[in-house]
Amino acid sequence: MKKKFSQVESAAEEPRVLCIIQDTTNSKTVNERVTLNLPASTPLKRLFEDVASKVGYVNGTFDLMWGNGDNVTDTTPIDQNSDKTILDAGFEPGKKNFLHLTDKDGEQPHTMPEESGTTDDSAQDRFIGPLPREGSVGCTNDYVSQSYSYSSVLSKSETGYVGLVNQAMTCYLNSLLQTLFMTPEFRNALYKWEFEESEEDPVTSIPYQLQRLFVLLQTSKKRAIETTDVTRSFGWDSSEAWQQHDVQELCRVMFDALEQKWKQTEQADLINQLYQGKLKDYVRCLECGYEGWRIDTYLDIPLVIRPYGSNQAFASVEEALHAFIQPEILDGPNQYFCERCKKKCDARKGLRFLHFPYLLTLQLKRFDFDYTTMHRIKLNDRMTFPEELDMSVFIDVEDEKSPQTESCTDSGAENEGSCHSDQMSNDFSNDDGVDEGICLESNSAAERLSKAGSEKSSLLYELFSVMVHSGSAAGGHYYACIKSFSDDQWYSFNDQHVSKITQEDIKKTYGGSSGSRGYYSSAFASSTNAYMLIYRLKDPTRNAKFLEAHEYPEHIKQLVQKERELEEQEKRQREIERNTCKIKLFCMHPTKQIMMENKLEVHKDRTLKEAVEIAYKLMDLEEAVPLDCCRLVKYDEFHDYLERSYEGEEDTPMGLLLGGVKSTYMFDLLLETRRPDQIFQCYKPGEVMVKVHVVDLKTESVAPPISVRAYLNQTVSEFKQLISKATHLPAETMRVVLERCYNDLRLLNVSSKTLKAEGFFRSNKVFIESSESLDRHVAYTDSHLWKLLDRHANTIRLYVSLPEQSPGSQFRRAVYQKSSGDSGNLDEACERVKGSVGNMKSVEAILEESTEKLKSLSLQQQQEGDNGDSSKSTEASDFENIESPLNEVDSSASAENRELENQIQISDPENLQSEERSDSDVNNDRSTSSVDSDILSSSHSSDTLCNVDNAPLPLANGLDSHSITSSRRSKANQGKKETWDTAEEDSGTDSEYDESGKSRGEAQYMYFKSEPYTADEGSGEGQKWLMVHVDKRITLSAFKQHLEPFVGVPSSHFKVFRVYASNQEFESVRLNETLSSFSDDNKITIRLGRALKKGEYRVKVYQLLVNEPEPCKFLLDAVFAKGMTVRQSKEELLPQLREQCGLDLTIDRFRLRKKTWKNPGTVFLDYHIYEEDINISSNWEVFLEILDGVEKMKSMSQLAVLSRRWRPSEMKLDSFQEVVLESSSVEELREKLSEISGIPLENIEFAKGRGTFPCDISILEIHQDLDWNPKVSTLNVWPLYICDDGAVIFYRDRTEELMELTDEQRNELMKKESSRLQKTGHRVTYSPRKEKALKIYLDGAPNKDLTQD
Repeated sequence: MKKKFSQVESAAEEPRVLCIIQDTTNSKTVNERVTLNLPASTPLKRLFEDVASKVGYVNGTFDLMWGNGDNVTDTTPIDQNSDKTILDAGFEPGKKNFLHLTDKDGEQPHTMPEESGTTDDSAQDRFIGPLPREGSVGCTNDYVSQSYSYSSVLSKSETGYVGLVNQAMTCYLNSLLQTLFMTPEFRNALYKWEFEESEEDPVTSIPYQLQRLFVLLQTSKKRAIETTDVTRSFGWDSSEAWQQHDVQELCRVMFDALEQKWKQTEQADLINQLYQGKLKDYVRCLECGYEGWRIDTYLDIPLVIRPYGSNQAFASVEEALHAFIQPEILDGPNQYFCERCKKKCDARKGLRFLHFPYLLTLQLKRFDFDYTTMHRIKLNDRMTFPEELDMSVFIDVEDEKSPQTESCTDSGAENEGSCHSDQMSNDFSNDDGVDEGICLESNSAAERLSKAGSEKSSLLYELFSVMVHSGSAAGGHYYACIKSFSDDQWYSFNDQHVSKITQEDIKKTYGGSSGSRGYYSSAFASSTNAYMLIYRLKDPTRNAKFLEAHEYPEHIKQLVQKERELEEQEKRQREIERNTCKIKLFCMHPTKQIMMENKLEVHKDRTLKEAVEIAYKLMDLEEAVPLDCCRLVKYDEFHDYLERSYEGEEDTPMGLLLGGVKSTYMFDLLLETRRPDQIFQCYKPGEVMVKVHVVDLKTESVAPPISVRAYLNQTVSEFKQLISKATHLPAETMRVVLERCYNDLRLLNVSSKTLKAEGFFRSNKVFIESSESLDRHVAYTDSHLWKLLDRHANTIRLYVSLPEQSPGSQFRRAVYQKSSGDSGNLDEACERVKGSVGNMKSVEAILEESTEKLKSLSLQQQQEGDNGDSSKSTEASDFENIESPLNEVDSSASAENRELENQIQISDPENLQSEERSDSDVNNDRSTSSVDSDILSSSHSSDTLCNVDNAPLPLANGLDSHSITSSRRSKANQGKKETWDTAEEDSGTDSEYDESGKSRGEAQYMYFKSEPYTADEGSGEGQKWLMVHVDKRITLSAFKQHLEPFVGVPSSHFKVFRVYASNQEFESVRLNETLSSFSDDNKITIRLGRALKKGEYRVKVYQLLVNEPEPCKFLLDAVFAKGMTVRQSKEELLPQLREQCGLDLTIDRFRLRKKTWKNPGTVFLDYHIYEEDINISSNWEVFLEILDGVEKMKSMSQLAVLSRRWRPSEMKLDSFQEVVLESSSVEELREKLSEISGIPLENIEFAKGRGTFPCDISILEIHQDLDWNPKVSTLNVWPLYICDDGAVIFYRDRTEELMELTDEQRNELMKKESSRLQKTGHRVTYSPRKEKALKIYLDGAPNKDLTQD
């Protein structure tokens, strides 16, 4: 077998088996899925071993089962001890073989001890078999692992090192912290510092939190630890975690903070001793040799990648270092004033290194600014760096021999400036003006010289940290490649991932380009390359090793013990969490009768009896029911199904009852309660729950459900006997109807069929009727039972808020007198209606009376032959104790109207008599801006339909059969025919009637029952409410007709608003849509006002005030109709503007124009037609602009722009002036601007405004920030793109000089502009988001100084 195995293994064609194993246990916080790609000849034993090492379980403590989706029931575990190969065991090569890892014998798998890690060199440790990506870079392997899961974070990396969790964008911080941790001299010095809790808060102590972090990095068993305590000590809040900073900037700021914290301690000079070097900044006169110089200190050396103006980058770090100290000649206008020569002379200016630090930090300046694109860029050019760097060639020993008579001064350097000032690290500069020597403790010149010579001979540095940036100038990711001084092995510290890498991986960070600027210099060019390099001096006398545990100071030993105990406690807590069953718990409160929900958390070893006690207290039932009247049962909340009860299992552990500890369960638990005189029913697995509703045909009622449990193998006949016992109704005459799903009512009439065959499931709903009525012999779908159940299934309960009756009563009085000719007071009629409770009129009576009046009125109008006003008259009711009928026959107000409407045939709208209407009629009919105007001024002459003989007939809803929209469209289209159906396609609303005039609310769906309802407190005094039960298949049109008697006005004169959460209201306008989107207990508000008709849209009208601080002011709501011209809509607006807004305008004194957000757009011309020339939609918005003179816009070919003059000499902007152009010519625009301003044509310069109208911009920025005088000939091309009216154009006189401001004037102006622009919501500067400065707050929290940013 072995021979065969080796032969197959060596053969390239051996088939491989892909195994996907899903951990279904709850041993870990997150269940893991692992992938194995194994040779087909792998033994089953080896499979178990691989799975164990992969998942981290002890082999032999888990089972593997074949997985088929999520269902693993009825499966046999794979034999772990079998000698079979996986091929012989049934695994299929070339296919995915799914396995489930499960508990063994009811016990969870044992996890491997966390400290037992392997030392496998492979970074691809989570995928066994061929790697998914061959040859991937070692430092990024963790990201491409096919089977990485969060649970791997819980166990320590195989490298033995601990990662750091990225809070959000703190990768730069993690890289620096890991580098400092891996620096023996820094870590050892930090450990020697002792925190005094009596002197400082540990939370805000930066050194103490770094100490804790380093201890955790050294001793923790986790894969990665948090850095939140460290950042909290910096004074950062959570928002700082989302701000990415530069790692070199952080290094500087952190070192500065540590120096401040370490004052007066042994570590006071630690940073300087480790990282600080010295250099000389000098200027030497080339005529007399006089040299002025000063000594500067540095913590890092910034190296230029590519010299300014050059296309060629430096090839190596050594080349960049030579360039750093290369002097430059100051000549010509840059000559240096020599104090000895007393004149300007040619000079040499440069830098000399005097002393290199023990830890040498080199910053590669990869981030630059491209002045051609005005963007930050990243230079990804290739720059090599050696593993060992000899710095002796860069130090200037001869400089120490300089005669002491040479002046040590700053004057020359300061007066002329330093060309290297942008490269220097000046935060720690020393301006004492005297050179204290290379080493601080060396005093004599001879000693200095001797020391310098020995230093030059031993300046060999070894690379140990490379901080890498991956990304572009816009953002990216930092990670660190660090060499351990313990084993000389390189590691990648990439946030929480730590892996071994090689020297070849380090070379891949040199950079990607050899010098071409092209792609790599763009703002978003991305690459992975070294950004900071840290070298350590190779000096056996100074090179330290990490402290061993026995060498720790006592306070560090205590800290190690403390952190270890905290981690153990956290581990125990995790263990408890892993053994805690968490499951949904429900309970029907015995007194409140509401279903309560909570989460039951119980340890798997707790018994069922103990779990009942926990649930009892959790649901707070102490006052409601005794503990012995409660029990836990298995429950399916989705199907409302009681699966089983647990009789006799009170002492069984919950882990066994629930099938183990799992992250989710496929069932829930119900805390069932009973009265003391009741006994609990036994629920057996396999039973189904049936909720039985008894139907009474006489009263047309459906009783609340009775729960019955049955078996799926029972027959319908046996099921009837079961129900008979429960309901005490005869089984012989019993009809059983099963509701299988919504509105699927099935009569069970085959007695021998089983419940399973009939479609019963876990939880079921049936209706039974057992009377002796003849309805039993009628076909089921024609029977009274079916109609009642159908209505029951589709009936919803709505709460309707009715409007106050004051305006309505006035309207009803007027209508009542007109329609009936009765001059009697309506209040008397109301009193008659009220009367006593016994004599109260029903809703049906109100409707019948109203219908009779409408009928008599229509006959009277037929006789008179005129189009008089007509509308429905209703009588008032106070809604007390109204008993509305069950609608077996249609009880709507239009019941008898329908007989009349069936005779109606709509003739061609062009031939309708009422087409010829005056403008006053039009205005009255369209006026909808307030309740009073809606109701009192609405013309009712249109509320008729014409029959074949052209005799007008009234309609209850008050809709015009042909509408003004049709007549206007007919005129506009010169005889074009328009029907309701074609108009309806584009309309925002719908007609209440179809072409035949028949109401769209079909009679079979007209069930409507109402009763008075008392709303909760706070709903308003005098507010009337109805509780309405209605068939949701009824149309909105029919629903409104049913509400007419209660509102008191025709349905065309009130609006229906649906109330959503947070009391938001939205109007329902589609009259032919049903109420199917409504559900039980929805609220509806009725508001007075004419509802939208066919083809009408509600429009919000805003006034455009171009020269006001707030240019957009709301005026009113109006109604525009499809087919209406702009001039007609202006005519209708005039009276509303006068009454509601106090604007007394003539029709030619204002215009309407497009509104997009706050931007004015296309000017609408008077002859434009809505829906033809102008697109219109629901909740449309439009600008109304008052004109100063005659309208200049006459044609669509014209272009109206808003111009504004900028006066730089006065630092002010003039008011807006409109300029109307005949074309899109730039030359015409310049001519018009010259004409209105008086500026000569050749001196006109203009620019397009930015942003939202009025395109506000600071007057401090407008002169240089706008794109002045674009080189284009037409306005509709880039960069202007002015194709529509309303664009903002700034212009100026190019000969006008900009006012010169003093600093005081500029600051004052800046404050004013900032205040002005903040009020208008515009930013003061037009620039990208500014980067937040990186700060570390030594007191632990930032000062809340609002003036600083």
